[in-house]
Amino acid sequence: MSRAARLTRRVVAYEWGMWRSLTRWVLRRPYPVPAGAATFAYVGGVQPILLAFIALSTIEIPILDVILRHAVDSPTIRHAAIVIGVWGVLWMVGLLASLRIHPHVVDDAGLRVRNGVSIDVTVPWAAVAEVTVRRRSLVSSRAVQYDEDDPTVLNLGVGGQTAIDVVLREPLTVPLPKGPSAPVREIRVYADDPAALVDEARRHLPAADHASPHRPKR
Repeated sequence: MSRAARLTRRVVAYEWGMWRSLTRWVLRRPYPVPAGAATFAYVGGVQPILLAFIALSTIEIPILDVILRHAVDSPTIRHAAIVIGVWGVLWMVGLLASLRIHPHVVDDAGLRVRNGVSIDVTVPWAAVAEVTVRRRSLVSSRAVQYDEDDPTVLNLGVGGQTAIDVVLREPLTVPLPKGPSAPVREIRVYADDPAALVDEARRHLPAADHASPHRPKR
């Protein structure tokens, strides 16, 4: 498959997943999780920004219509501008919905890290040596980025932040939007309540692993 075809496939899958998430969110039909699983939100880092953009874009639609009504003698252009504006607002609401309806999940299988419909990584407990709370700021707001100083550290951040360090026993390759990652020894993620997620995760780890203050050698 060519690069263009792969990109098109990813874009279509992303759009479909986002609109599906919006529909489920509106209908209050969250995706099911395994019995006994705990879910953790991560939208807090970007929600204020998204809500601000949604509000401004909603206000902009009637203002633009008034401007076009006096500046352009073409109902077609006005109607097209309204459609594009409404689509843009719904797209942002859909993005917010996708973040809300796809939380992180902690269950017997492992730690499932998500970011809307674009990232879905499950780290099995057998691969985890340690899970700790540590807030960090990233160099950019990209959802996927390797650490500048250590390429074996994968940051799956939200809003340019991570709050949890997941140290692995051995190098692990995980699925990412653009393909499998390089082998990584640590995955850093963000959650609105990192302490609660870490506490729940540690219930699934042997006591000796998370009680030790030392990390495995790299």
